Amino acid sequence: MKYMKQDNIFNIRPLGFMWHVANPFIFCAHHRDIYPPGNADLSPQASLEGRNIGQDFQLKDGWRMYHGKTIPGFPEHPHRGFETITIVLEGFVDHSDSWGQTGRYGMGDVQWMTAGEGLQHSEMFPLLNTDKENPAELFQLWLNLPKERKLTKPYFKMLWNEEIPVYKTTDKNGNSSEVKVIAGEINNVRAPVPAPDSWAAFPENNVAVWLLKLDPYAEFTVPASPDKAVKHMYYYRGNALEIEGVKLASGNSFEIRPNTEITLNNGDAQSYLLLLQGNPIHEPIVQYGPFVMNSQAEIRQAFDDYNHTQFGGWPWHRPDMIHPREEKRFAKYADGRIERPNDEM
Repeated sequence: MKYMKQDNIFNIRPLGFMWHVANPFIFCAHHRDIYPPGNADLSPQASLEGRNIGQDFQLKDGWRMYHGKTIPGFPEHPHRGFETITIVLEGFVDHSDSWGQTGRYGMGDVQWMTAGEGLQHSEMFPLLNTDKENPAELFQLWLNLPKERKLTKPYFKMLWNEEIPVYKTTDKNGNSSEVKVIAGEINNVRAPVPAPDSWAAFPENNVAVWLLKLDPYAEFTVPASPDKAVKHMYYYRGNALEIEGVKLASGNSFEIRPNTEITLNNGDAQSYLLLLQGNPIHEPIVQYGPFVMNSQAEIRQAFDDYNHTQFGGWPWHRPDMIHPREEKRFAKYADGRIERPNDEM
């Protein structure tokens, strides 16, 4: 079948806090908060009065506490049956989990965590600046696991910003574009190795997670993908793009027909997009809160297991674990190994 160029993008949708995704992805949230200066305990200097503490998802004064009671973020909570990919564009996240693993990451870093058979973790947003605002921006993606790997051992790894490859190109008019390759590859620029049991660990599944930045008036061609892949792009910041003759303002997502390349023509401001791609996992998906399984019976089993084992318990002295202000980026793994980016060794 031959398509018109305009038919190569479809399902255009406005973006909100949580974004529409397609199998093999389950969830995508875009967090953008301009936090006030922090106190000595890394909490907001501003009053929390008028907020629904513990469930503060309304953007009030430019920021949210989420499930945090003193520190913004997501205190101790469980997961089973899928993976989280947390991409921090600005600000920092303090991670702790039921396997005794912990870390601080941000400013371009990505954490790839396989929940597998089950673990608890916390994700807190420490306000390190005491004399100025603490802007924070991140994406969290949930990537499904196939049935045969849903109960794999939990695992996490850091993709430090300095180690994530960036594909750069210049159009015929000298305008630049770049792609930060978190998963997949573009023009032989390959992402770091993902978690070993991930759907993304097998190239035939065509998983890609890219961050695109286009300079003003840049032209960029998104390459074609295999027919099996489902491909979405999320235009989250900029002025306007023209895509195959379709004009699109920022704050919209669209799906791309996989077996064709498309050309993005940027407007007069820098544009930023997220691309998610992958072959669907052709299995039933049953989600209840933090658990993603293949049947209702498996969901009931997940709750039963969590109630009996707490997925290993919680080894930390508080549910919203944070690290000292002076701590730099690091990851501590279950075997005791401590890892830091090269420039913070």
